[in-house]
Amino acid sequence: MISAFALSSPAVQAADGFSYANEKFADIQMLRYKVEGFEQLTLQQKTLIYYLSEAALYGRDILFDQNGAYNLRIRKMLETVYTDYQGSRESKDFKALTEYLKRVWFSNGIHHHYGSEKFVPGFSQTFFRNALKSVDRKKLPLEQGQTVDRLCDEIFPVIFDPAVYPMRVNQKDGEDLIQTSGENYYGRGITQAEVEDFYAGMRKTGDERPVMYGLNSRLVKENGRLVEKKWTTTGLYAEAISRIVANLKKALPFAESEAQKAVIGKLIDFYVSGDLKDFDAYSILWVQNTDDLVDFTNGFIEVYGDPLGFKGSWEGFANFKDLATTARTETLSRNAQWFEDHSPVDPRFKKKECKGISAKVINAAILAGDLYPSSAIGINLPNSNWIRKEYGSKSVTIGNLTDAYNKAAHGNGFDEEFIYGSDIKALIKQYGDLCDDLHTDLHECLGHGSGKMLPGVSDDSLKAYGSTIEEARADLFALYYLADGKLVELGLTPTPDAYKSQYYTYMLNGLMTQLVRIKPGNTIEEAHMRNRALIARWVYEHGKADNVVELFKQKNKTYMRINDYGKLRTLFAQLLAEIQRVKSTGDYKGARQLVENYGVKVDGALHKELLQRYKKLNISPYKGFINPVYTAVKDSRGNIKDVRISYTETYEHQMLRYSADYGTLPYINK
Repeated sequence: MISAFALSSPAVQAADGFSYANEKFADIQMLRYKVEGFEQLTLQQKTLIYYLSEAALYGRDILFDQNGAYNLRIRKMLETVYTDYQGSRESKDFKALTEYLKRVWFSNGIHHHYGSEKFVPGFSQTFFRNALKSVDRKKLPLEQGQTVDRLCDEIFPVIFDPAVYPMRVNQKDGEDLIQTSGENYYGRGITQAEVEDFYAGMRKTGDERPVMYGLNSRLVKENGRLVEKKWTTTGLYAEAISRIVANLKKALPFAESEAQKAVIGKLIDFYVSGDLKDFDAYSILWVQNTDDLVDFTNGFIEVYGDPLGFKGSWEGFANFKDLATTARTETLSRNAQWFEDHSPVDPRFKKKECKGISAKVINAAILAGDLYPSSAIGINLPNSNWIRKEYGSKSVTIGNLTDAYNKAAHGNGFDEEFIYGSDIKALIKQYGDLCDDLHTDLHECLGHGSGKMLPGVSDDSLKAYGSTIEEARADLFALYYLADGKLVELGLTPTPDAYKSQYYTYMLNGLMTQLVRIKPGNTIEEAHMRNRALIARWVYEHGKADNVVELFKQKNKTYMRINDYGKLRTLFAQLLAEIQRVKSTGDYKGARQLVENYGVKVDGALHKELLQRYKKLNISPYKGFINPVYTAVKDSRGNIKDVRISYTETYEHQMLRYSADYGTLPYINK
């Protein structure tokens, strides 16, 4: 489970000369993150990170293909024109193609990475067809005997026709979410009801340790029957997974402990077998391995990209512990039972014993797959409920990414435009970054790890609403406890009023400013955005009688004011209790009502106003990262004697290099 993303800003250079912000295009600004402390690691640790990074980067094509069956071909067509086109590179069409390609790179496909809607090309079909005909046909993704014109006839509707795959992940209530989504987790002709029935039939009554059915496969029809195509070293995506495994094997000798070797070895077993029991065994070993400095994730993890929440998108991530700041999260994890015991939820849904909850602040070393270029700032895994119950969970706050976001956000004019009142502005300036970090820590470390399911309630009982409800549950847990005196007692907040900075910015975002990410006329689709809207609108509506939170006009601009922070916390507690009940009991109807009533709809007039105000600030609403480059320095025998890190690679060069060096899959993966 991952936490959400931040807003973007103008270029910022640190005092040491490190440039955090880079180029901007469309609605995106690229940032760099600094891997503080890498040079001080041992050669063994550097080498381990190097091979884990290589294993991560080799999974790139998997996510492209998961996000859409045509994405790899489209990317290759665009890249070939971009690198080889001999016509005017200053023409309107070519510039539009360049921006479109950058968006495809960023989103790992032709749909927006966050909103999920398909991009609208700014170049013409005629231009693209002629450009493709002008380049070397050997560099195009042509099938045997296929002409360029036939390739265009097949692919162009996917790119240019707004009615073809308009959404990668459709979440509209009342529609068949499988047949109306453009992702590539399910074969053609399969319905939502068929998918739900297929996986319901796999569950065994009374199984208290179920695997996450469907996590590592594409579901297709063969001879009228549904069949899973597993993602393994010998199955679907074999070419990429074999490279991943090869680098995991190279990493093994440099593991920091026998426990870490066991983790890597069991992950290799899973990639070979495709058996989800092997994945559970790997997850158990991984969550128990908390002592080593270097850590990683690699595999089919999060299910946000599947409208029904079964299929895991591929991601890779290498990191190492930030020892200086981890003390904050360790304090929370040591007190996990206190927080669980004092939670405002029904005692039936509380854990009597919080097991294995570990938390740390880390430095990202490489981002890949579904964590790249746009990344979360916190992660809590594993997602299996029974493993979390019996073995606990591992929570991380990604410190160097948070630092980059914060440095890029300061001074962009956002606070001056949307925050009303000098007192709250001063509070946010003083405590905003600290409370943002604490909210992430509480969300990931304790929120996702809190509560329990009642016996017999399946993990997918909330269906398409499961991800939104889970994120809302973790956010509410964090919001409730941010205002608790326990944080002051533990030395995590310096003053009892510091939490107000987070309450204000969270409510402002949920009620208003996150809407700048949505196109006029659209509803809210993404799970994290739905979660924030659900919380903010529910407490706003339920606090109206007492004027707890107020929206008001000043010089024709809408602002928000919190009039009673204590009552707002009480409302957060009430909603947390209800959402925990929905989760614990598998109340699908209750989940549907909460999400559809509070988390989806958009006030058109307010939305228009916010977009106009935001546009004047010239801020990109989305951020993404350019990875550092690791170079292995080898001796005459081929042994690594050092690993060097650099931050000079441009976004364009990195994307083209990744396609050339890590592009291992066929253009069509059946």
